[in-house]
Amino acid sequence: MTEATAHTRLEDAQAIAYGCTMAAFGITILTHLGLVTGQTAGLAVLISYATGWGFAPVFFAINIPFYWLGYRRMGPAFTIKTFLSVALLSALAQVMPQWISFAHLDPAFGAVLFGLTSGSALLALFRHGASLGGIGILALYLQDRTGFRAGWTQLAFDAVLFAVALLLREWPLVAWSFLGALVVNLVIAINHRRDRYIAT
Repeated sequence: MTEATAHTRLEDAQAIAYGCTMAAFGITILTHLGLVTGQTAGLAVLISYATGWGFAPVFFAINIPFYWLGYRRMGPAFTIKTFLSVALLSALAQVMPQWISFAHLDPAFGAVLFGLTSGSALLALFRHGASLGGIGILALYLQDRTGFRAGWTQLAFDAVLFAVALLLREWPLVAWSFLGALVVNLVIAINHRRDRYIAT
């Protein structure tokens, strides 16, 4: 069996840059169409829709309480990389709508495109020991402390999030949003395999 090969700092940096750029592009698609998504990003999107506040500052602020949990569960390297990723995504999400505009974007295709770009973004971050923070960290922490499976915590959070979305958005938009979230999770489930990807 081939031994795992550690990434260099340059490789980590390019992965974080790539992941955050693709994630910001996904958020630009999402908010242009008025869609929502799951996890912490979805909560930030819903708050921005409800209040008129920008996604970027809301997303950055929401993640602040989770860094302590990330440090406890994953260690300092993961926490630093995650903080940098959240900060970079927040900055890019703030400016990217000034760089990109859509004359026409079909909601169904936009939802799938969001799912593909966001899934590839998360893969790049996960494979280099980073994340976009939030509920995933909380879910892992609760699993360690209570034994309650992390996947169930994330599923419960997303179920509540989409239920609230039905109160704020029209149901066809929520349906397309669910499609986008499904694509994100399929990309990660199929491609994020530690037994196949040996670099750390």
